[in-house]
Amino acid sequence: MGVYEFENRIPVIGNNSYVSHSASVIGNVTVGNECYIAPGAIIKGDYGEIRIGNGTSVQDNVIIHARSNEITMIGDNVTLGHGCIVHNATVHDEAVVGMGAIVSDYAVVGKWAIVGEGAVVRARFEVPDGKIVVGIPANVIGNVQDHHKEELTRFKGIYRDLARRYPIGLKKLKD
Repeated sequence: MGVYEFENRIPVIGNNSYVSHSASVIGNVTVGNECYIAPGAIIKGDYGEIRIGNGTSVQDNVIIHARSNEITMIGDNVTLGHGCIVHNATVHDEAVVGMGAIVSDYAVVGKWAIVGEGAVVRARFEVPDGKIVVGIPANVIGNVQDHHKEELTRFKGIYRDLARRYPIGLKKLKD
C-alpha cells in the first residue's frame, strides 16, 4: 500500500480500512475505520492536514489536499466519486461528491448533500444540508429525497464491504 511519512508527518489508517497499493496517502492524514481508498487515489497531507471519517469511500483517482497549515475535513459515510477533487474544503457526514466534481477552497458540502457529476463547487460556497447541486458553478436544483438516501446507503455499504474483502480477496497473477 502507498502510505508514506513526510517530514515526520505519519498517516494513521483506521481499523478495517483498505488502502490500495496504487493509492498514495502522504503525511498528516487520518483515515477512519472501514474506509475504502481505491486505486489511484491521492490523499496528500504534506503541508496541510486531511481528516477522513469512518465508512468513507474514496474512489479511483480522487485527489484530496489541504493548504498549508489548514485542514480538509471529510465526514463519516461520505462517498467521493471517481476522479473528483476536494481541495481545502469540508464535506459533512453522508454527503456524496459525484464523479469528476470539484469542491474548492473553503467550500462546505452539507450533511446528506449531493454534488452532481462534473459540478464545480466554487471557493467558499456552502451546499446546504440535504440539497442537490449541479453545474459550473454548482447551483442548488433540489432536495435529497428518502429514495436517494436509501439508494446511497446501499452503495455506501458496498464500499464498506469492499474495504473488508479487498485485503483477502486480491491475488496478484503470476507474470
